[in-house]
Amino acid sequence: MKNIKALTLAFLLSVFGSSYALAEYGVTVGVTGSMAMIDASGTETEGGEKTDGSVSNNAGVGSIFVEYNDIGGTGLSLGLDYIPGSADVSSSVNQRTDTEASVTGTATAANTSRTQKAQAELENHMTLYATYGANGAYVKLGYVQVDLNTLESLETGSKYGNETLTGISYGAGVEFDIYTNAVGRFEINRIEYEDISLRSSVARAGVTGNNLIEADLDVTMLSASLGYKF
Repeated sequence: MKNIKALTLAFLLSVFGSSYALAEYGVTVGVTGSMAMIDASGTETEGGEKTDGSVSNNAGVGSIFVEYNDIGGTGLSLGLDYIPGSADVSSSVNQRTDTEASVTGTATAANTSRTQKAQAELENHMTLYATYGANGAYVKLGYVQVDLNTLESLETGSKYGNETLTGISYGAGVEFDIYTNAVGRFEINRIEYEDISLRSSVARAGVTGNNLIEADLDVTMLSASLGYKF
C-alpha cells in the first residue's frame, strides 16, 4: 500500500501542519460504523478444468476519518477514511474434497482424497475521497486501496500470495447537526475493486501449469457517522 500511504501522509501533513488551513477551511474528524455487504465471484483454472464459484458475507466494520470542509465555499470537501480491522470475504471457510483415481499397470485403481480449504480477508482499507453537497445532502467519490489476504489450506500443495487491490467508491449521504460543532451522517456507498488474478506458486502433481484464480469483488456499505467540526 505504498502509494496510498504516501498520499495519506501528505494529506495529514496538509491538514494538521498549518493553523491557517484549519482556520480557512475547517476540519471534521470522526468515527463511522458500517455494515459491509461483500460479494465475490470468479473461476479457478487447473490444467484444462475450470470451476466457477461465488461467495458473500455481511460484516460490521468501524473506521475513522478526517476531512477538509467546504473548500473555498464551493461545497467541495476532501477526506481520508481508514478501516483498521479486517473482514472475511466469505461467511464461512470454503471446503471441498477431491478424489483422484490412478491405475498402476494393473486393473486396480488407487484412490487419493484431498481436502481443500479456502478463505480470504480484506485488511487495511483506506479511501481518499471527495464530497460535494448543499443543504445537508452530498454525493461522494473515492479512490480505494486494500490488502487482500488469502488464507488457504490446500493438500495439493498449491499456495496463493496476498494482493493489494485498488478500486473506486461512489455514493451519497446526508449530514445533520447534533449539537454545537457535532454532526451526524448517514451514507450508502458502492465499492468496485479491480479484477483479481492470482496464480498459485506450486502446481499440483500431474497438472501442467499452476492454478489460476480470477475473481471480481464488490462491496456495498451502509454507514452511520459521528463527527466533530473544528
